[in-house]
Amino acid sequence: MQMTTALLMANPCDDEEDNMAMLCCHSDQGEMFLMSRYPDEDVLEITLGDADPSTLDGVKVTLSATRVLIEVAADDTDALNGADHLEILHTLDSSDLAEVEETLKNILKGTGTYVSELS
Repeated sequence: MQMTTALLMANPCDDEEDNMAMLCCHSDQGEMFLMSRYPDEDVLEITLGDADPSTLDGVKVTLSATRVLIEVAADDTDALNGADHLEILHTLDSSDLAEVEETLKNILKGTGTYVSELS
């Protein structure tokens, strides 16, 4: 599954939401993706489109200068409408990637795998 977005909204620690880390985007076709985690929880949530949030662990996320690749286990594909991965193509400025990276590290710490392809 693939989405294209011009903007990834990242918040590594939202004080107004009990320090929740959140990564969100809307595709060029209007689809929404949201991945979030509270620091005191052992799982993260993924919401895709209008579906209810799915609670997951063991998620792998790879960040590069042009994409975010989210991979889920075979038994968690319902979170991604039956797919085992979601590739989000983005056009973020390199100066915005540090906040996205920090957010992903906070979301995945202790519950998933973060891979950086940033140079």
